[in-house]
Amino acid sequence: MMLAAGVIALAVGTYAFRWAGPALRSRVRFPERARQLLEIGAVVLLAALVAVTTLPFGTGHVGVALPAGVVAGGILAWRRSPLLVVILAAAATTAVLRLIGVS
Repeated sequence: MMLAAGVIALAVGTYAFRWAGPALRSRVRFPERARQLLEIGAVVLLAALVAVTTLPFGTGHVGVALPAGVVAGGILAWRRSPLLVVILAAAATTAVLRLIGVS
């Protein structure tokens, strides 16, 4: 019962956040400097997330396949490929390299 209540509460909260953006966009104005800082902050946060999940320090031998997959995905993202293509290419690159024996 508590699990179902938690799931429902999270679903309602997620929907409310997604609705609030478009609904409040015309009412709330950020200064240009704040807008720039928010954009830079989002890029830095995503870069940190990629770095932490790509290179699992302290878990043993990382190998070449995982960073190669990330590089392949990064190149495609830089060339503004669709997100699904980026993810599939990164995963495929890592999988193929591991399949042929490159750890």
